[in-house]
Amino acid sequence: MMETTADPGASVLVVDDEQRLADLYASHLQTTYRVETAYSGAEALELIDDEFDVVLLDRRMPELPGDQLLDRIRVEGYSGRVVMVTAADPDFDIVDMPFDEYVIKPVTGEEIRDVVEAQLLLDSYEMRLNEYFRLKSKLQTLEGSKPRFELEDDDRYEELTVLATSIKEDLEEMLAEHDELGFADDGFLDS
Repeated sequence: MMETTADPGASVLVVDDEQRLADLYASHLQTTYRVETAYSGAEALELIDDEFDVVLLDRRMPELPGDQLLDRIRVEGYSGRVVMVTAADPDFDIVDMPFDEYVIKPVTGEEIRDVVEAQLLLDSYEMRLNEYFRLKSKLQTLEGSKPRFELEDDDRYEELTVLATSIKEDLEEMLAEHDELGFADDGFLDS
């Protein structure tokens, strides 16, 4: 089992037309996260907003199937992490589906906790990575337009450099700590 390091205030929406199963998943998560359940696509559509960090979504539901619900919430601007948790074997149609992970049932409590934890870690990593690249862009812009002596004399440039280095080290540490997620240091953080 993955060590829980994500924000305990994170929230999860479990969407499954099998009420027993949705409640079971929720029970595995509610000791760590704020969890709500929806037993249909229509009910989920009413609940989903950016307050939910992760949505666990069944693909096969009557009336509004999970893949259609996924398309609708993405069009409406939901940018959180979505995990398809389904008995439907994947086919090539998943290529165009905007989910973050695809998990095939049956799923144990440990697996469901690990999936949510992984998605929260990836979200955290993505935010830090975006911050790092924004800082690197600023540094590269300054380095391309200012002479070295001016850069060295400006405290703001030094602060940017220190911050970028610190974030890079944090990202590398996150990669090392969470190697079970399949991350590898490919050198993309190198200058």
